[in-house]
Amino acid sequence: MTETAALFRWELPASDPIRTAAFERHLACPPAVARIIADRGIDDTKSFLSPSLADLHDPNLLLGLPEAVARIERALGSDEPVLIYGDYDVDGTTATVLLKTAIERVAPPGHPAKVTYHVPHRIREGYGMQTKVLGEAALTGIRLVISVDTGIRAFAAADEAKALGLDLIVTDHHLPDDVSGLPDALAVINPAQPNCPYPNKSLCGAAVAFKLAHALLTSHALRQPDPSRALDLLNSRIIPSFLKLVAIATIADSVPLIGENRAIAWLGLRELANPVQPGLRALMQVAKLPLDQAPTAMEVGFRLAPRINAAGRMDVAGDVVELLLTRDAAKAQMLAEKLDQLNQDRRATEAQALAAIDLQLAALKPYAPECIILDHADWHRGVLGILASRIVERTNRPALVLTHQDGQAHGSGRSIEGFHLLDALTAVDAPALFTKFGGHAHAVGLTIPSESLDELRHRMRLHATLHLTTEVLTPVLHCDAEIPLAAVDQTLYQWLQRLEPFGNAFPEPIFISRDLILTDPIRILKEKHVCLRLRDSNTSHAPFEALGWTRTIDWVAHTEGLEAGSRIDIAYRLRTSTYQQINRLQLELVDLKSTSMNSYLSS
Repeated sequence: MTETAALFRWELPASDPIRTAAFERHLACPPAVARIIADRGIDDTKSFLSPSLADLHDPNLLLGLPEAVARIERALGSDEPVLIYGDYDVDGTTATVLLKTAIERVAPPGHPAKVTYHVPHRIREGYGMQTKVLGEAALTGIRLVISVDTGIRAFAAADEAKALGLDLIVTDHHLPDDVSGLPDALAVINPAQPNCPYPNKSLCGAAVAFKLAHALLTSHALRQPDPSRALDLLNSRIIPSFLKLVAIATIADSVPLIGENRAIAWLGLRELANPVQPGLRALMQVAKLPLDQAPTAMEVGFRLAPRINAAGRMDVAGDVVELLLTRDAAKAQMLAEKLDQLNQDRRATEAQALAAIDLQLAALKPYAPECIILDHADWHRGVLGILASRIVERTNRPALVLTHQDGQAHGSGRSIEGFHLLDALTAVDAPALFTKFGGHAHAVGLTIPSESLDELRHRMRLHATLHLTTEVLTPVLHCDAEIPLAAVDQTLYQWLQRLEPFGNAFPEPIFISRDLILTDPIRILKEKHVCLRLRDSNTSHAPFEALGWTRTIDWVAHTEGLEAGSRIDIAYRLRTSTYQQINRLQLELVDLKSTSMNSYLSS
């Protein structure tokens, strides 16, 4: 029998047994749950397990927000038309809906707000604010433009707005340019900008727009004849309703789900149970999500978000805004079905490109310690970010994926833990190389002359030589607790549900169980997945079913040589399945190795 080695280096955090024991006594929870709470630095368990609006920070802490509120109120008071300049992803489209809805709600009686929006076309316009759009807006009488989820590096657009006599309010969450500073705008609202006292520096773009909306709605409530009643209505009904879309964007944009972001996601997910707005209901129905219960963060991330993103990737993202604004059930159903079809088209397009990428990756093995940069003229710009993510999953290397049009290479990039991709692009852009670029530590967008692509590869190779160390390139599996298989029960599963939502910076717990016996031959499902039956070697508990889903790991190959009676250690997540109305616990494999192998665990 061939021994099976772990694919990752398993790590457990150093744990404080006294702190863990205190949480176990206080919460009456399983030891593994107490350890997770203790190790992840959670102190206020009441607020953590049951967040409230009180856990959201005061919007007025955002630099530039008072000036923005005053300018919008002035526009509404003088019947000025307002343009919201959005973006084509989940974050940008939901931000557009949130701000448009808020402005219309606070308009004076008898004077409906004149609010229009522009969501750019990914292919024809690309990312970011375009001076041409601003010029066209000025010709229609627009005098106030508000960007959402974009604009922090829109220096040319800001200068053009000033030249056209437009007041520009930038709301964004992307990192500012350390060299050029901020765009010349009436107000810049971004918690990541210098000198901004807002405590949460990692809001998504829709959350920043929500903060502006919240401040507008509060200002409006305070001017009502009965401010106390107006504020009570705002906090009990209106703000929770807004949080539905903020939660979707927060989860989809993969911002850290800790602190205020966790409260936003927790509260918003709860509001998503039985939504009233026709578009959201129709979207949940085509995504096959039940309407009588709140979805999980995983369901939002893997079912709702891809359908919303599909519009911007494959067609016109404005359809998402219309879907989330409409009160017409028939129109909502039509738009939801269109997004569902676009998502199917996106998946087919992605699969075709990924087949070509896998051939290129096979030629690159073994992978050098560098950023993998692949390009092809036929790849659809709408799926480049997804393709970059797939490369990162397959190679544990940062990746840039580009396609070409009219002499320009347009691309997206994704990175690994320990390699700041935006800093890397900033470093290699001297002397100037890119037409434009921006993003975060783990995700970027860029445009570069096609003829400069070889130079980009050269510069990134030099940069990676210094920063992609062996430690950074060694894949690490961060586990939470080592437990006997006998400790896996419904109580543990129910407590894990109470710890949700899981996401970036607060991942779903991964457990380790050792010295398990494979009770039956491995079953192969659909020629690519594996199903194992396992039990503790020192107990008589019934075997558990463990499933290995082949996506980034070829489980069929990884389990080759294992047979009934083999002893293995596994890292896994806990799942449940329903068969004949009976719920059963299952193990979702993350990694495994033969028990006789040397330990891969460090703590």
